[in-house]
Amino acid sequence: MSDISTEAPKGWTTWLVPGLFWLAIAILGAAVFFAEGLDALLVAWQLPEYSHGPLIPILSGLLFLRQLKEFPIDQGAKRNRWIGVLVILAAIGLGGLGRLAGINDIVAYATILWVGGLLLVSFGWSTGKHFWPPVLHLVYMLPLPGVLYYKMSAWLQLISSELGVWFLKLLAVPVFLEGNIIDLGVLKLHVAEACSGLRYLFPILSFSYIFAVLYRGPMWHKAVLLLAAAPITVLMNSVRIAVAGVLADRFGVEWLDGFTHFFEGWVIFITCILLLFLLARIMLFFQPEKMTITEALDLDTDGLGQQFARLRLTQPSAAMITTAFMMLAVALSWPHLAPTRGEMTIERESLASFPRRLGEWRQQGPAQRLDPGIANVLGADDYRSVHFTKPGTSSYVEFFVAWYADQSQGGVHSPEICLPGGGWEIAWLERSDMTQVMNWDTPFDINRAIIQKGETRMMVYYWFEQKGRKIAWDFAAKYWLMVDGITTGRTDGALVRLTTPIERGETEAAAEARLMEMLEETVGPLPRFVPGI
Repeated sequence: MSDISTEAPKGWTTWLVPGLFWLAIAILGAAVFFAEGLDALLVAWQLPEYSHGPLIPILSGLLFLRQLKEFPIDQGAKRNRWIGVLVILAAIGLGGLGRLAGINDIVAYATILWVGGLLLVSFGWSTGKHFWPPVLHLVYMLPLPGVLYYKMSAWLQLISSELGVWFLKLLAVPVFLEGNIIDLGVLKLHVAEACSGLRYLFPILSFSYIFAVLYRGPMWHKAVLLLAAAPITVLMNSVRIAVAGVLADRFGVEWLDGFTHFFEGWVIFITCILLLFLLARIMLFFQPEKMTITEALDLDTDGLGQQFARLRLTQPSAAMITTAFMMLAVALSWPHLAPTRGEMTIERESLASFPRRLGEWRQQGPAQRLDPGIANVLGADDYRSVHFTKPGTSSYVEFFVAWYADQSQGGVHSPEICLPGGGWEIAWLERSDMTQVMNWDTPFDINRAIIQKGETRMMVYYWFEQKGRKIAWDFAAKYWLMVDGITTGRTDGALVRLTTPIERGETEAAAEARLMEMLEETVGPLPRFVPGI
């Protein structure tokens, strides 16, 4: 992998060479430094959506050995190895930020960058740059950032629901779609996160990537095969929903249990694979040079063992030795250099003691408890949901706040994701700065929205509390979460939401006036329960 000798030594001593020693030191140091990222992968791989994860490094390794056959053993010196050292330094920096912020997923992302840097150190830039396909394939083993995951999940849920209902209507099955709740009369099917298509999407994307790499056809064919994985998976998930609806409508709900277990696994996966092969076959049919699928795929696996044995030809180089010392140094010194924060105690009051009276507004009835399933998805450490009314006002304002002691492993879910899943349609959404409107001194950004379900319309204010900041954009909230984790070690935060119905015949301005009045009353006591600085 590095500078190699003309002839490999014989016997078991072939593996006792200095080059392998320095390579092993570099890998061992990386395993220690990036351990938290590797732990994050092991946790993510236990989820159905990422259960294919353990196969990805193996497949990437096979892709690398297969590609290595294209590069004969080079006895000359490798140039531009130090580019790889710079890439490894960038990986260490990214991994260090992830560890400081307590966001292990960032450490996992940095690990892939480190792998690419090690290949550049080993082979030099001129050869190592060609090994990007197996390195890029490692991305498919990573969990998506939580915000992106939930946004994609919600989007795929809605698409799957709408397509599934369209198929059911074609089959003359009476059905009504409300959000992503499919009402069959005798049964309501909820297209939950596990049914959104993500469970199949990630492994299918990985397969389509390998398929495209091994495919010998034109480049645009490769692009089509890679991009087709997502719509094919969503289509098959919609078919699964439609078939479940037909079974429930014509044979009874009891048929669904066995069908779900049978159809959710290998049937969906294999069908998606077959559709990819069919797509490739159709594109090959219109090519001037006729090829079969077998001919179009480079499935030659001969000599992979010999390529793996080239590890024993590894010779030491200045860049490799520098990498080994660098990884060993950061692995051993990090516990002493990084700040030790331990368990941070946040001084705050429980939301159960939130005031029942805010100005002229009084709490109506007891606090509402969320359904256990919803509360489990919410994952908040403390929350409160109450209705406030005011004498002389016919309507109410719902006050909801969810507080998280640690958002680094998940945290706040944006209403932009949750509301459509509950059947609400977001008719209008705008991010607004309320600083001047409310005559406050500090920035106060919120989301103002109108949602509707059937003839019911509601106006909503919501924002994210991140260490005293009022933030409207969920990605910005995650950014400040990382900054706060690095600078102070705090990863707590909250979501605050105010909701009021728009009564029949009432103007939107009248409904919003209630929210603005309640907003002004809420921000005073809120810091006792959601601490700022």
